[in-house]
Order: sequence, then C-alpha cells, then structure tokens
Amino acid sequence: MLSIGNSTSPTFFLTGVPGLEAFHVWFSIPFCCLCVIALLGNSTILYVVITDSSLHEPMYYFLSMLSSTDIGITISSLPTTLGVLWFNARTISLDACILQMFFLHGFTLMESSVLLAMAFDRFVAICNPLRYAMILTNSRIIKAGMVIFVRMLVNLMPLLLLLKRLSFCGPNVLSHSYCYHPDVIKCSCSSIKVNSICGLVALILTSGIDIPCIFLSYMLIIKSILSIASPEERQKAFGTCISHVGAVAIFYIPWVILALVHRFGHSAPPYVHTLMSNLHFLFPPVLNPIIYSVKTKQIRKAFYKLFPNTK
Repeated sequence: MLSIGNSTSPTFFLTGVPGLEAFHVWFSIPFCCLCVIALLGNSTILYVVITDSSLHEPMYYFLSMLSSTDIGITISSLPTTLGVLWFNARTISLDACILQMFFLHGFTLMESSVLLAMAFDRFVAICNPLRYAMILTNSRIIKAGMVIFVRMLVNLMPLLLLLKRLSFCGPNVLSHSYCYHPDVIKCSCSSIKVNSICGLVALILTSGIDIPCIFLSYMLIIKSILSIASPEERQKAFGTCISHVGAVAIFYIPWVILALVHRFGHSAPPYVHTLMSNLHFLFPPVLNPIIYSVKTKQIRKAFYKLFPNTK
C-alpha cells in the first residue's frame, strides 16, 4: 500500500470480515437477504401509509418518516459492502467517503430525531388525548420533518468539512466495509483533536438530547397510564407504545455499544467491530417493519388489504 499525503487525494481501504476474506461471497448471501427484507418491508409500510386513508394520522406519518430513514441507511452502505464482499473492491477516495458518510450518518441522525418525534406523539396521544389533533396538525408535522432535516445538516456538515483539513499518510485501512466517521479520523497522521471534539458535541446534541427526552416522555406516559382505573384501558394504552419502545431499543442499544467499542475497545478482536457495525446499521431497518406489522393493528389491517391471501 502506498503512503498517501496531501499532494494527492487520500485513498482508504475498506474491510469486510477480518480473517475470513475467503468466505466473503458466503457472507454476502445473508447480508443481501437482510437488505432485501429491509427494503421490501419499509417500502411496503411507506406504500400502505400513503395509499390507505385510514392511516393518514400523525402516528403513521412519523412511521413513514422512520421507514424512509431506514431505507436511506440500507441503501447508503449497500454499494461499498457488496463491492467488498463480491469483488474485493476495497479502495475508496476521501471525497467518495465523505459523500457516503453524509448519507449514512445523515439518515442515522434523522432516525434518532424521528424516534424522538414519535415519543412526543405517544406522549400527547396518551397524556393529552383531547388536544391530540389540535397539537399534531399536518402543518406541524411537515415543520417537524423540516426541523429534523436542518438539525441533521447543522450537526453533520461541520464534521465532514473538517475532514478536508486532515492529512492522511497511509495505509488508511478502515475497520468496516463502509466509511464511518470515528474510523476515518483515526487514519489521520495530523491532530484530530478538533474533529474529536466536534464529533462529541454532535453526539451530545443528537442522541445526548434525544435519549433523555425519550426516557422522560415514557416516564410521564407510564405515570399517566398508571392513573387509569380500567385495566383494559391501561393495557390498550401500553399496547400503543410497545412498537415504539422496540424501535428505540434496537436503534440506540447497538449505536451506544458501537460507539463504546470504537472509543474503548481497541484491544477487541476486529470481528467485534464488524459485528457491532452490522447490528447497528442492519437490524433497525430489518426489524422495524416486522415490529410495527406485528404489534400495530392498523398496519396489520393495511397489510391484509394489500395481501389478502396472507390473512
């Protein structure tokens, strides 16, 4: 591998499954299956929400946003991962890396914001049901979507622009089959203090705010549900939150573990990084449609209308 400095565009080398390169083609089979499940499941949810008028409600608008971000996350990592697994195409330029990180990290940050918006939706629906339609109007949902997008840009663009000031001296071997910001800056031979600080600030301003707010929302929701006298009504109220709680868990738990592995797991075997990164970026898109189709009665009904023979 050639040493690459500032005089030429830096090149990075992607990694598949360390130590098991001979089996990359076989690993591509379950990977492709999971990607197909994710794309079909989330596309189906988008379709039924758009076409079924009974689902034109705030909860399902936010669900369609969640499905859109899941599709974006899946597509963002798909080209380079398949390139590595099928063709051993490991090289990627810095500009291509930045472009992939914009979409991959961008959709991830937006999904965190969408999960927060969905928590607020459940909070209003359970704690203040009489004002639900008044608070969550269509115009406010559109504004929320715009705020989610702008928030992503404000947090992500400084991180990506700061990468252009770094020097990369090679061999620039990444730990994943796609570009991941903490992984890329570790390859730099210049000071990454500013990049690390900005990355930490971005993390605090996104998940550092979203996770406590979601937790607070559910504390208030639980308090409100426990004050309901009827056990049946209490169970029904809890039932409307199960899907969202599952989506929050499968999104944040792998994300937090992956961040900890990158920051503190330097002695961990290389396949641990690969496993956690795949869990983080593949499981939410695959499992979210399954969770919502199983646990949400209205989504199940819409599926039955679309596929009547499955009932």
